[in-house]
Amino acid sequence: MIIVTGGAGFIGSNIIKGLNERGYEDILIVDDLKDGNKSRNMNALKFSDFIDKNDFINSLEYFRNSDIDAFFHQGACTDTMENDGRYMLKNNYEYSKDLLHFAMEGKIPFIYASSASVYGQGEKGFEEKRENENPLNVYAFSKFLFDQYVRKYLKEAKSQIVGLRYFNVYGQQENHKKRMSSPVLKFYNQLKENKKAKVFEGSEDFLRDFVYVDDVVDVNLFFYKNSEKNGIFNCGTGQPKSFIKVAKKLIDLLSYGEIENIPFPEKLKGKYQDFTKAELTKLRNAGYKKEFKTLEKGIELYFNYLEKNEGFLYLKENQ
Repeated sequence: MIIVTGGAGFIGSNIIKGLNERGYEDILIVDDLKDGNKSRNMNALKFSDFIDKNDFINSLEYFRNSDIDAFFHQGACTDTMENDGRYMLKNNYEYSKDLLHFAMEGKIPFIYASSASVYGQGEKGFEEKRENENPLNVYAFSKFLFDQYVRKYLKEAKSQIVGLRYFNVYGQQENHKKRMSSPVLKFYNQLKENKKAKVFEGSEDFLRDFVYVDDVVDVNLFFYKNSEKNGIFNCGTGQPKSFIKVAKKLIDLLSYGEIENIPFPEKLKGKYQDFTKAELTKLRNAGYKKEFKTLEKGIELYFNYLEKNEGFLYLKENQ
């Protein structure tokens, strides 16, 4: 059995789809369906069971003797505007610690979602080093804190522990994320509704490392297949692009629309990453050699899901 926390969410559900395509179906999804809209993310997936995240953590002992092949720990509060630190640390830090220790005690591979937000403004670069990390909000701090906790156990752990620092992920199955969805989805919806993509003033100077979700899945499954590899790794393309390029690509695909500049929000000043770029040396040295999709190619692939199935995965013929 494979356990995927956050399996009804954006990246978690795509990981399950990737596992399905490789023949794995004995999968336990752990998630919180307080937002029932996430249920649509599971329509095209093959899995054995679902359990609420709180019921799961409260019944961990029940799973002590289960035959668990791996954890993909993707579940977290990902709202970067959430300021309730107690909630954030309980949900993203304490919960993750409990799962980590359960996995280590059972010698179960543990692959978890970290975040490029730990680098803050990236003044010192984006290499996976403690001196480069300077989180700007409590969400980023919760990810930073767990990474520090993991680092204490990496050398002594007798089973795999891998943290993947996701950069700006976009792609199918992110509809439920609303204000935390990628600019690709936001611009697409704006263009569909009003034929205008609303872009912050100065966005031509905001460069982000946008990575397509299928590539994120490939990196996760690479480490699953190479369980002797441990560590914290960046997961991005290493090719930062502007928000303007995102909007222009969608306008090109739709064959209509224009860009509208809007004022930069006061509440985001000082808390906004205006530049990200994954340093991939450590990931490449670990053996992951596959090329990441270009922004243009990734948007084209995502666009097909948006046009054909509202941005959701779908079952293909004979599947």
